[in-house]
Amino acid sequence: MTTSAKPHAIEVKDLVVSNGDVTAVRGVSFTIPQGGRMGLVGESGSGKSMTALALMGLLPMGWSTHGSILHDGVDLVTQSDKALSSRRGRTLSMVFQDPLSSLNPVRRVGDQISSVIRRHTGADRKTAEAQTIELIKQMNLPRPEQLVRAYPHEISGGQRQRIMIAMALACYPQLIIADEPTTALDVTVQKQVLRLLNGAVRDRGSALLMITHDLPIIAAMCDTVAVMYAGRIVEIGPVQEVFRNPRHHYTRGLLDSQPTMDNIALDGSSRLVSIPGMVPPLHSLPTGCAFNPRCPAATDKCRETMPELGTDGISAACWHPIHLAGEVAAQ
Repeated sequence: MTTSAKPHAIEVKDLVVSNGDVTAVRGVSFTIPQGGRMGLVGESGSGKSMTALALMGLLPMGWSTHGSILHDGVDLVTQSDKALSSRRGRTLSMVFQDPLSSLNPVRRVGDQISSVIRRHTGADRKTAEAQTIELIKQMNLPRPEQLVRAYPHEISGGQRQRIMIAMALACYPQLIIADEPTTALDVTVQKQVLRLLNGAVRDRGSALLMITHDLPIIAAMCDTVAVMYAGRIVEIGPVQEVFRNPRHHYTRGLLDSQPTMDNIALDGSSRLVSIPGMVPPLHSLPTGCAFNPRCPAATDKCRETMPELGTDGISAACWHPIHLAGEVAAQ
């Protein structure tokens, strides 16, 4: 007896995000199965957040999407703003980086959660309010009956982020996108927020797309990781395999730049290895592989022709990938 594969919560094919002058996302493809967890990593400006906003249909004015985003049997690229709005909060939810600017400052936090429940489930006000209090309890927030009447500016950053998570989970979405959900939170609160998000996703069977600069968070939270650079995915595969034996030199550079017990001395001095150079501006990318000006293994082939991402279980868009033993393959 064969076991059928899990259905996809999201399937992205050849996604392009452009405003006519600049292309921020260039041919990105990936799938996340229902219940799966994928991490998206890369330096600022690599296209991570623009990818997330495209999935949600929340791109800034003037930006357009091409390719396909299959979700719940529908290609979201072809949907109207009204149709996408009906999905946001119901089958697709997002936890934003800055909850203070994402929450409505003139509405009580309880009203903001309950309005999502009422809109997408048809629940009456009393039922929605009861469900809101229960959600806040699940976020381990104190005095939920009083907290629902607070305004965003009256609660702490950690509490606001938990309110955002509660709102994202309110209608049992198929996919939750978390864009830097622990930014500006202290380490203790970060751990609490991640534990809550992890447990909530697990208990509800939702898929998760986690976007962060923090590679240890990806290692702890995700089963697959995609590494983005200059609008493209340059490496993708199971998170433990990619982090243990990276094939792309950019992935290796990201891992080497992470602080560990081995590269931070007791006196506070650092032996971190930084990636030389800067991320190129999207309006002026180099020919060939966009990473070639910063890559220690770049050759004329890298500077002339863009490598494509393979289709095997773990692959890198690199003409000279790193061998498992750490040697560069000659091609």
